[in-house]
Order: sequence, then C-alpha cells, then structure tokens
Amino acid sequence: MPKRLLIITYYWPPAGGSGVQRWLKFTKYLREFGWEPVIYTPQNPEVVLLDKTLHADIPKGVEVLKRNIFEPYKVFRLFTRQKGKMGVGFTSEEGKSKGLFGRIALWARANLFIPDARMFWVRPSVRFLAKYLKKHPVDAVVSTGPPHSMHLIALGLKQRLGVKWVADFRDPWTNIDYFSDLPLTTRSLKKHRKLERDVLINADEVVVVGSQMQEEFEQLSSRKVQVITNGFDEADFPEQSAEPDQYFTITHIGTIPPNRNCEFLWQAMGSLIISNKAFASKLSIQLVGTIDKSVRDQLEKYGLNDYCTFFGYLDHTTSVQLMQRSQVLLLLVNNTPNAKGILTGKVFEYLAAQRPIIAIGPLGGDVDNLLKEAKAGVTANFSDYTDILTKLTWLWGEYEQGFPFLSDIENAAYSRRNLTGRLVEILNNLS
Repeated sequence: MPKRLLIITYYWPPAGGSGVQRWLKFTKYLREFGWEPVIYTPQNPEVVLLDKTLHADIPKGVEVLKRNIFEPYKVFRLFTRQKGKMGVGFTSEEGKSKGLFGRIALWARANLFIPDARMFWVRPSVRFLAKYLKKHPVDAVVSTGPPHSMHLIALGLKQRLGVKWVADFRDPWTNIDYFSDLPLTTRSLKKHRKLERDVLINADEVVVVGSQMQEEFEQLSSRKVQVITNGFDEADFPEQSAEPDQYFTITHIGTIPPNRNCEFLWQAMGSLIISNKAFASKLSIQLVGTIDKSVRDQLEKYGLNDYCTFFGYLDHTTSVQLMQRSQVLLLLVNNTPNAKGILTGKVFEYLAAQRPIIAIGPLGGDVDNLLKEAKAGVTANFSDYTDILTKLTWLWGEYEQGFPFLSDIENAAYSRRNLTGRLVEILNNLS
C-alpha cells in the first residue's frame, strides 16, 4: 500500500504562473516513489493567471479536496476602485499611484491580515481537515507557501493531531523582497516574526528552494533546514525542439515589477544598437508577462520599442516553445537586500531549454552560482553598466559563432523526477 501525503497549497490548476508549478510537478511523480498525494486547495482562490493546460499534469484519480475561501479583496477593490484580480507585488502597467484610499487599503492589508489575506481560511480548514484525517489518515502533511497561511493550517493540524509535517517555503517570509515596502507597524512585524518562528520550530522538516534561504532560516530557528531547488519537467521539453530564431532574440518570461527593472540593461542595449550596425539589424527583444510601466518608459527612452514584442501572459506550453526558439534567455533578479538568495523556478526551465542565459543580479548569489555550476551562461551586476555591456557584447560574439558552449550545459540534477526522489527521502525519514 502506498503512503499518503496531504498537500496544502493555495495554488492549483487551473491557476497559472510560477506558484503552482512546484507542487503540481511533485504530485505528478510521487506515485513512482510509493506515495499517494491528496491535495487541499481553495475552491475559489484569488488568482491572477489561469492556465488550463496544466490540468494535463495532474495524475489520474488524485483526490483533490476543495473548500470555499473568504478573502477581503472585494473590500480592497471597493476602496481602491481597482477592477479584476489582485496583481503580484507592486507591478503597474499603467503607472498609476495608489491614491489615499489605496494607501489606506495597503496599510490594512499589511497590518490587519497577518500573515496574509488568506488568514480567514486557517481555522475552518483546520476544523475540516482534522475531521477528514480522523477518517482518512495520512502518513505526512506538507504545507507550501507563500501564502504562509497554508503553514498555519498545517501548524493547527500538528497541534491537534500530532501529524508529521513538512513546511515548504518557495519564498522567504519576513525576508521576502517586497516586505520592506509594506507599511507595517512594530506590533505587526513582531507578530509576523512570531508566526514565522512558530512554523520553523514546530515543523518536523523545513524545506526551502535555495542555500541563502536555508542559511537565513537556520539562523532564525537554530535547526537543520533542507534544500530542494525548483526544477524542470523533462516531459515539457521535447528532444526535437524547434530551431532557434535567426535573429539575436533576447527573451524574458515572467513579471517585471519595478524592483526587477534594470535601466542599465536597456541603456546597454541602446548603446550597442548605435555602435554596432550588425547588432541593430539582428536584435529582437521578447517580453512575456506583466511589464511595469517603468520598463516601457525606459525601452522608449533608449530607442528599443521597435525591437520589442510584448506577448502578455502565455500558457506554459507556449512559453516553453518560445524559450527553445530564443537565442538568449534573460533572467532579472530583484534588486533588493535579499537578492543573493533569490532562485526562481524560471531559471531551471531556462536550463532545460538549453539556451544561453544572462542573469542581471548579484555576483556570488544563488543564481550566479547555479549558472556557473551548470555552465549555462553569465551573471552581470545589476548596478554596473560596464559589466552588463561587457556581458551582452560577449553573448553577441558567441551568437555569431553559434554558441559553442551550449553542449556543456549540465541540468540533469534539476529534473522534477529526480527532485521528487529527494523529497521522498525526506518524507521516508520522518520519525
């Protein structure tokens, strides 16, 4: 009989975007290692992106428990007069200021809804799952955050039933990039830190996606923290991929908020257009996802608009095809104090596409170390125009020679199947 694993996750198909990928892919391969997943997720989540193609990755017959969730975003939108779903971080395609009501609503969001706006789902979920688990026991529970309210659900089950619990952090909690932008009171900050510490101390295992976060959490909790990076699914990347574009195509996939926008990058591209006619005749910039107005303004400032294609959101399958056809894949790391510890899931899919990568971020950080280890590209310092220009010029030269280093890329360690095996080692060792 397979062991049973309850996975508490806010993001699940048809939700799209990066938040759903990690545990969808673990779920896909768990049965191969003798574990049967059971999913607990909201019936009516507040998600920005939908991607129905992801349903194909859900194993046949997997039990998915869904319960309605109340979130205060309807009230938030009433005050801010914002239409549609709430976005991620502080990205604005229109560049509008928040206004008085927006600032008030942001203060309420930061100080009244701790750890996040999903807090109202915690108690009813603990009650529901406690009843469920008494009739349908599991061998372990996993919570994945953000949103970190998912961890509080698992903490409640741990306290009530003594379940074996793995807390999985896809991003930091109090050290996440936008945390310093929230108008938190001293009391609210103290509460965040207490809840964070409660989760870190009480979970049987804590898993994070990178070494910098591992170090931070070990310092916070004085305990061992495990690392399982994000990765890529071989099934998403056909061996016979499309031929790369003839143009010098530089593609970025994902949201570009203000703190991920690098003006020196656009300035360097604009400089190369002026100084190198061959570069100007071949350059093509492809931007997939939500792009902050600051990016569009700087693209216009440096004469790059005519070289750009703005795709908006694309489903995962289409995004993969675009990666494989691109000459260079661009990764923008948030220019924030925790930048060295940012290791997005996107970089592993870039590795799987086996195209050259240029990351704009801190040297010596998790992304830089990964690219060096995998021999897949270069990192240029976010705040160093000369370094960015030098790295772009080097990539252009490699493009003219057909990128001879591509055959050296090493990515097998980051396959979703192999990473699931690592997860199962942790689950099997729970005592």
